[in-house]
Amino acid sequence: MRNTTVLISGASVAGPALAYWLNRYGFHVTVVEKAPKLRPGGQAIDFKGQTHLTVLDRMGVLDDIRARRTGTTDMRFVDAADRELALISGDFTGGDLEIQRGDLASVFYDHTAADCEYLFADHITGLADTAAGVHVEFASGTTRTFDLVFGADGIHSGVRRLAFGPERDYVHHRGWYYCIAGDDPVDPDAPRVRGLAYAHNAPGRLAVEGGPKSPHLYMFASPELEYSRDDVAAQKRIVTEKFAGMGWKVPEMLAELQDLDTFYLDSISHVQMDEFVKGRVALIGDAGYGNTLAGFGTGLAVVGAYVLAGELAAAGGDYEVAFARYQEILKRYMRKSDGSNPGPFLAPKTAVGIKFRNWFVGSWAFKLMLKYSDSAANDIELKNYPEIVGAR
Repeated sequence: MRNTTVLISGASVAGPALAYWLNRYGFHVTVVEKAPKLRPGGQAIDFKGQTHLTVLDRMGVLDDIRARRTGTTDMRFVDAADRELALISGDFTGGDLEIQRGDLASVFYDHTAADCEYLFADHITGLADTAAGVHVEFASGTTRTFDLVFGADGIHSGVRRLAFGPERDYVHHRGWYYCIAGDDPVDPDAPRVRGLAYAHNAPGRLAVEGGPKSPHLYMFASPELEYSRDDVAAQKRIVTEKFAGMGWKVPEMLAELQDLDTFYLDSISHVQMDEFVKGRVALIGDAGYGNTLAGFGTGLAVVGAYVLAGELAAAGGDYEVAFARYQEILKRYMRKSDGSNPGPFLAPKTAVGIKFRNWFVGSWAFKLMLKYSDSAANDIELKNYPEIVGAR
């Protein structure tokens, strides 16, 4: 095996999933994460179909994820007087297995921490890809050299910026923003009961209260905004201004928003890259092929980690062969998820659009769409890499 020392940037989902497989195949893995510790909470994310569940089963984490799964949550769209207008079943939104992002990251971390090196409160500030390896500079002032570097650091990937070019060349705004605020931790010992979240629309805006998705979810149509991603107070002001004057429970929600510790605001964006491998550097998950809130990203990242590590091990560490195979397979797999945008569906820009969405949710066409919604998640020939390469 060649090229066995690897650095992964990002300790959310894709990073620890890749760390798990690379460690299992005999690579020496370091994971660097900008946050001081694992981020708790976050939105509920889901896995759909046999392909996703097979990868999780081969990782040996399926039982742990099931123990921390959320309960199924229906979303009831209501008018200002709380009268039901439409209902989306949690059987659709939650897939086959739903878990909070922070809980999933914790499961993956627990299965890798003993054998992989984790560097929290640090991040990559420089990369130099050479014939002898990738020379890496860290914000902490240290420098190290690795055989391979992987960017699993999200849609605003620093690795992508350093190795491929500026974010504006690859991340495309889709016309909406979303905000998740508050934390609703899942008690692994509590019984799973069917939950109910309430959603209210005004043209171009959506406010959701309750449910394990998060206590607050906001979505609004907007051109691209300029703001600091580190200034939470300024971001809260943006949400407050965008939802000012909206009725229903929104005034109370906005008042509560100011005191919530957990807060995340970002655009609904799509990462479009012709190539997400370059030299000794490869991107995985949202960094290379993110599509915000499209309902496919987490499964795609976990399958991507499985394929990338498997191809690298099958090629004996020959990254040029492995990266080409990884990219070919993932491009086929991700094709059906490209271009989906939840903004027009969840926060239509007009009153007519809201009425049409409410009608569509109750129609036979929507039920037919739900019936076949998992096909893209399973549209891949999944190799059994642990058997092929004899994983430990």
